[in-house]
Amino acid sequence: MYQFTVKAFKDLSVDELYKILQLRETVFVVEQNCIYNDIDGIDAHCFHLFALDKETQSFIAYARLVPAKIKFDVPSIGRVISDKNYRGKGLGKALMNKAVDETMQLFKTNSIKISAQTYLLKFYSNLGFKPIGVPYDEDGIEHVDMLLDQL
Repeated sequence: MYQFTVKAFKDLSVDELYKILQLRETVFVVEQNCIYNDIDGIDAHCFHLFALDKETQSFIAYARLVPAKIKFDVPSIGRVISDKNYRGKGLGKALMNKAVDETMQLFKTNSIKISAQTYLLKFYSNLGFKPIGVPYDEDGIEHVDMLLDQL
């Protein structure tokens, strides 16, 4: 079983930050074979949502909750990942549902924009996000902007 935690950057312990960055590097840089600048100067302005496996105490999922005007005009969710050993078990959906709830609550918004890898279009569409614009290349991976608007 796992437990979700959300913290502002300043409230993360050194160990928590290390585990978050380690998980992000494992998934985005190593698994996806994508060399890019993960440490992008945005983390300090964000909230960080992570899932901890209660038994192993390992970080198994993560999402970055970004305020408006940092990446997009509206708040956004990014760096959405889950450990490969936990995929296909509903953790990603639970993570995104929690991320949406937390983003709406923290930033007092009804709109959330994401930059989604296009192969995950169906996953995000099933959560209520709608594609906007045309696909584009981001760090060698095709993405499309998507919007969740619950007005």
